[in-house]
Amino acid sequence: MQQVCGPISTSTLPSSTFRTPYRDDLCDDTRHAKPPTIAAPAPAAAAATPTSGHGLAAPFNSPVMTATTAPAAAAAAAPAAAPTRAPVPRPKTASPGPEAPPTAAARRSNRPTTTDPLSDRATSLLIRRTLCSQQLGDKGRDAPVPIDELLPPLTSRNDVDLQLYAFLAIILREFVQSWYSKITTDENFVAEVIHIIAHCSRALEQRFRKVDLESLLLDEIPDLLDRHITAYRTAHHAISRPPIDADPREVYHALCPLPQLAPVPRPDDPLTTSEQRENEALYRQLLVQGVLAILLPTEDLENPCLTALVEQIFSELIIGNVIANKASQPWLLYEGICITARVLQERWTKPESTTATSTQPSDSKLEAKGGRGWSMRGVFLGLIQLGMLLVGSIRFITMTLAMASSLPPRTTPLEEKGVVTDDDKVDKRAPGHGPSTFVKAPVVTFQIWTCLGNLIEMSSRMPWLGGFLSLLQLGALKGPGRMAGLDGPVDRLLSHHIRSLLAPVHLAPLLRTLRGVLFPNNAPGTSTLFPPSSDAELQALRRRAANSLWGLLPSGVARLYFGGRLWRRPLAGHGHGDAERRDHEALVDELEHLLLVLDDEYCNKHLMYSVLELVLVRLMPELSEKGVVELQDERLG
Repeated sequence: MQQVCGPISTSTLPSSTFRTPYRDDLCDDTRHAKPPTIAAPAPAAAAATPTSGHGLAAPFNSPVMTATTAPAAAAAAAPAAAPTRAPVPRPKTASPGPEAPPTAAARRSNRPTTTDPLSDRATSLLIRRTLCSQQLGDKGRDAPVPIDELLPPLTSRNDVDLQLYAFLAIILREFVQSWYSKITTDENFVAEVIHIIAHCSRALEQRFRKVDLESLLLDEIPDLLDRHITAYRTAHHAISRPPIDADPREVYHALCPLPQLAPVPRPDDPLTTSEQRENEALYRQLLVQGVLAILLPTEDLENPCLTALVEQIFSELIIGNVIANKASQPWLLYEGICITARVLQERWTKPESTTATSTQPSDSKLEAKGGRGWSMRGVFLGLIQLGMLLVGSIRFITMTLAMASSLPPRTTPLEEKGVVTDDDKVDKRAPGHGPSTFVKAPVVTFQIWTCLGNLIEMSSRMPWLGGFLSLLQLGALKGPGRMAGLDGPVDRLLSHHIRSLLAPVHLAPLLRTLRGVLFPNNAPGTSTLFPPSSDAELQALRRRAANSLWGLLPSGVARLYFGGRLWRRPLAGHGHGDAERRDHEALVDELEHLLLVLDDEYCNKHLMYSVLELVLVRLMPELSEKGVVELQDERLG
């Protein structure tokens, strides 16, 4: 044991030996050995205290201290002892001490940020608190039950159901539970309302799958907009001269008659206004009653209390408040144009911000020099670029047509029996073509192109351009190969891109954005959009909408179409800026003139109700074949 536990020379030990903590595998004699008493003065003893390679003093009860420091201590007691190195401060990584408790500021900084009210977590909490309050009292569950197991499905997609249930939770909390909870504490009433709405939504989804959405959105609805534009301009550009005067609203109502908007309200006769509002409210109730009579099962129709409440929710809160009153306001339509234009400009200018900074010095040099003249080198480079553009365009068109041939046809074999093609179609309102007749048309013959031409007044501004485009359309439809005919390569390609834009995957983000606009913080907050208080403010808002649209148009094309100068004038003093400003204001005036078709609330209501009727008839053809009383008698006997 003495040989094992004898003195150990410090020069033969690695530096890690002095960092080794107390170990149990050392000999027992060394473990219980007492350190030798050193009779040296306190400063000398302190200076002779052995340190590790990192300057750490060895403990007195360690074997390293008892075995190796005895000779060193004796040497330190000698009068000619060599000066030792000062102890090095302890590094932070050697032995971490206890961490200090976090301060109050650190605890506040570590708290999670405010939850986004549009996030999935906040949306789920909103739905659970409002629509699943009974399940919140069940504390025995370790994990919450998914919402799709607590509530009936509204559609076939869970992401869409989440957004729709968020809308229902806000509407029921603000407009139903606010007064119903004061009457009774029964919570089954909300569940019954949700059950009825779920029945309607699932039935509507099944009917939506049978509707040709691309024809509805790009052919039939633009046809109604085209009629609205024509009727509005006809009503506000009367042929008669004073003293014969005709009310534009009466002329418009005569061209587009709707019984729910009769009589035409007059400012000097308040009775006509109140009577028209009563007729409009009755029409909305009849319309919702007919829809519920088709969609709801018989046992739900026999509950008059629930059906009456659902009728009020749909007829007043949705149709009356949103579609008829808000969507038909001219100022709100102009604000929507400004917001849409701003979003599109931000989206387009974001990827171009990096390239704009790199090209800015060269542009400034060109402006300083006043532009470069013609040269043989420039003409040669321009011809090369033109040739490359031509070859790339031909290659792109060829590859596109080759890809279009592999796309599925627009008409399936089961649909071809009921399809009326463009060759057989003479008039959509022919006696043999009822409202439920399935009419297919090529994409290039959709009414959206005619509507756009009518909106920008192409027939009066550039009739030659309208004739040229009509000639191209006829050649693509009836020419060799019928490239743009029904189920042709161009028709399949356009239909494929339209269906990709109308895919259900885009519906949930759209509903989420709409909820954030209508209900900020998941509550009916104060709107940041206020109606103008005078005609001057409305005119200024229309001017701002025209400027927003002007920013979206290509400058050269817009100047060419609206009769502006294609080439800027050379710098010629202070008058140059005034001329450019007057030219710009004149072009914006022309664009503002086109927006006047949205300037009358009463005429806009005709358009909104016409679109609503068209969508409901395409979804439920029974509404055009039978009356509301007849539909209810068939269901209830």
